[in-house]
Amino acid sequence: MQTAAPTGFKITPSLKKGIVKIIDDRIKESHVTKEDFSELKGIVKDLGVKVGELAEAQKRTEQRVEELAEAQKRTEQRVEELADAQKRTEQRVEELADAQKRTEQRVEELAEAQKRTEIRMEELIAVQKEIVLEVQKIDKRLEGTEKRLGGLSKSFSYAMENEAYKHLPEILRARHGLKAKEKIVRANIGGEEINFFGRADKEGREVLIVGETKLRLDERREKKKAFEQLEAKVNAVVAEYGQVEIIRVLVTHFATKGFLEQARAKDIIVVQSFEW
Repeated sequence: MQTAAPTGFKITPSLKKGIVKIIDDRIKESHVTKEDFSELKGIVKDLGVKVGELAEAQKRTEQRVEELAEAQKRTEQRVEELADAQKRTEQRVEELADAQKRTEQRVEELAEAQKRTEIRMEELIAVQKEIVLEVQKIDKRLEGTEKRLGGLSKSFSYAMENEAYKHLPEILRARHGLKAKEKIVRANIGGEEINFFGRADKEGREVLIVGETKLRLDERREKKKAFEQLEAKVNAVVAEYGQVEIIRVLVTHFATKGFLEQARAKDIIVVQSFEW
């Protein structure tokens, strides 16, 4: 708010005229002497000086008032700026308060989602327990099935071996020039069960036949196992009979083309059941 400056003290013509009249009247009333008049003139002169000093003081006062008015303007301007800053601060606080509300709402939503997740997890855990129980039941049934299949596999292998004992000597003679010198039998040598074992004549020299039975021979699954098992039986025979020539034989229901090629590279005779 701007403060109004005081009105300046000035001797107007009318005031000056009034003062002269008052002096003249006083002179007439008092019948002053020349000396008194001179003294009065001095007083008037002093009064004029005082009035001038008062006028100068009044000017300085008015100048100071102007300075104070300018300072007041600057103060009011600064107050307005602070008021605007306060408004912006309050607006920012409101925005932060709204953001906090949204954050709290989001936290509540996440808490609800977490609760739903925990409930779902409990449901999944319960389902998992049921699945585990079912898998255990299936494992038991599969174990029984595997035992039955193992029994069937052994039965089929034994049946195939029994047929091989009848037809293997003729197949070896006709296709590979091996003449059996005795009946081919199952034998246990050096702790190894050998499915086919017997002596044969090959181009006038005696050889030993060492054979193994496999229901199916596949180069991707049974190759390593079949070759390793057959070699273990050959090593047992060598340990028992010394360094003799051994004819390696694998009897199977079916062998893939790839396996037959690999067996041929290892000088292993493969006989399939359809050949007898």
